[in-house]
Amino acid sequence: MQSTQDSRGIARVNGIAINGADEEVTPDELRNRACTELLRQAAQQAGLLSASDEQSADGLISEEAATAIDTLIGQAVQVPEPSEDACRRHYSAHLGRYTVGQRARMRHILFAVTPGVDVNALRGRAEAVLIDVRAHADGEDPFPDAARQNSNCPSSERGGDLGWLAPEEVVPEFARAIFGQHDIGVLPRLVHSRFGFHVIDVQEREAGTVQPFEEVRGTVAASLRQQSFATALRQYVALLAGQAVLEGIDMDIADTPLVQ
Repeated sequence: MQSTQDSRGIARVNGIAINGADEEVTPDELRNRACTELLRQAAQQAGLLSASDEQSADGLISEEAATAIDTLIGQAVQVPEPSEDACRRHYSAHLGRYTVGQRARMRHILFAVTPGVDVNALRGRAEAVLIDVRAHADGEDPFPDAARQNSNCPSSERGGDLGWLAPEEVVPEFARAIFGQHDIGVLPRLVHSRFGFHVIDVQEREAGTVQPFEEVRGTVAASLRQQSFATALRQYVALLAGQAVLEGIDMDIADTPLVQ
């Protein structure tokens, strides 16, 4: 169950404080601390960690607690081995991940999300620039000037030019938007990455070579196992949250057993 945060701004998991009264903690960090504390307490209940182990209000845990949590997760979170059919379906749906040698020559305009920025207003500016650079007349290229005037990336000095890049050289959000397809030109939608909003122009592509399934079968299976593990771990933590008394924390809870 969940309850409201106390007047001093302290959040608790089963009565244990996970932040200080004067500490500035983001909602994401608070949820991360709550997840860790739920697991630490579960390790104690399972007899994997001494009852005398204590959580500190700054979110740090002892080495013994970290080891106990790893053991608990290994016992509580079991994932099945992916089947051959599941591996082949995943491979066919994500050929771009198993392609080597592909590259793209591109430009971008970055609208960086920085502390205090109005994200909606920033997105609106980015959308306006995207429309402008896509609606140019034949023979015109407004992209370099738009990059120099608007981009928060050092590449703005080169008109947004990033040169030739491979998937492993860019952040995953970038890679998913650009690679594994054949489009050339300014992408029709903004790409949202950890850095902000990007207007992206793909100028050239080198397709690369798709690796045969037999060569990457182990990698495919490992990817599916990781996906299943992440899902099962989220379910397990949600189940613990559903059984706990949470104060001042907004997180997903569940009251059903872990789905295997």
